Amino acid sequence: MTDSEKLDLLLSEMQELKQRTTNIEDNVTSIKLALENEIRVNIQRVAEGHLDLSRNLHEAMRPSNEVEMLAIKVRMLETEVRELKQKMA
Repeated sequence: MTDSEKLDLLLSEMQELKQRTTNIEDNVTSIKLALENEIRVNIQRVAEGHLDLSRNLHEAMRPSNEVEMLAIKVRMLETEVRELKQKMA
């Protein structure tokens, strides 16, 4: 292989490397844009939805917690009434 052929081969390989580098840069830019414009936005939407569901769950459970507290108070009052009846008898 002559020096001229070697130089041509080297230049060809350099051109191919430049093209591949350009393709990689384009792909990275595309990925960055997708990440910024789609994935982050979708993650934020999912997070907001989760927060809303969590709030709704806590609000829905609040009456249940209040009912439990009332049930405990009723049991305590029933016990006190029972003790008073026994004392009166």
